[in-house]
Amino acid sequence: MGSTRKTALVTGVLFLVTEVAAVAGLALYGPVLHDAGYVLGPGADARVFLGALSEFVLALAVIGTGVALYPVVKRRNEGAALGYVCGRLLEAAVILVGTVGVLSVVTLRRESAAAPDDGGASLLTAAHALVAVHDWTFLLGPNFVLGANTLVLAGLMYRSRLVPRPLAVLGLVGGALICASATAVLFGLYEQVSVAGSLAALPVFAWEVGLAVRLLAKRFDGAEGTGAEGTGAEVPGGPAQLPNTPEKWAASPETVGGHSLAPR
Repeated sequence: MGSTRKTALVTGVLFLVTEVAAVAGLALYGPVLHDAGYVLGPGADARVFLGALSEFVLALAVIGTGVALYPVVKRRNEGAALGYVCGRLLEAAVILVGTVGVLSVVTLRRESAAAPDDGGASLLTAAHALVAVHDWTFLLGPNFVLGANTLVLAGLMYRSRLVPRPLAVLGLVGGALICASATAVLFGLYEQVSVAGSLAALPVFAWEVGLAVRLLAKRFDGAEGTGAEGTGAEVPGGPAQLPNTPEKWAASPETVGGHSLAPR
């Protein structure tokens, strides 16, 4: 199996993991995010811990997609490829900040159970603040930063034709739409977890799942033109590149100061 085929398989699996882990984390966090009195009640700590574990897996998979794709896409645009890796690192870091906020609510609940004389009002205030931290990171990471990362990757895929262009166009539309939706949420036009917010996120979800399925079913289109499989590959749309051999230099010798650069 060639290196680009392995890259495609790994990347496809990682994109699927990000989708499953993101949905699982949000569902498992439900008691903390939607129960205002969670910090004073019996709690569902095991469920929250599973949600935190899902978020941790999500962060690792997010980073993994950037790292796995870098060797392939850097041959098309190294600057954009590096920017995508950095963007995925930022996205993962923001996600983990939100995870720490949710876990801190669990710590407050346990401490309040051990010291029941503490003021309930202050605990509720602290818990609300920590949940707000999660909500803001959820807006910034899986929305603003995700949208920007999607635009970068989909743009690379569109220009390089590593995947079919209709799929890349879906990513471009999805990235722009989720950024616009995040801006609307930021200014209070609607809630992030709402019908409008979910509809705005659907194109990005479809892009990532479609990209994953495409990479699992087939390798990158024209991947042999990236040089990942060896030397002498042909770049789509460009002239054939001969291997670096004496015959190549004999066909087109280069000289500096009258001395040939041909291999000796």
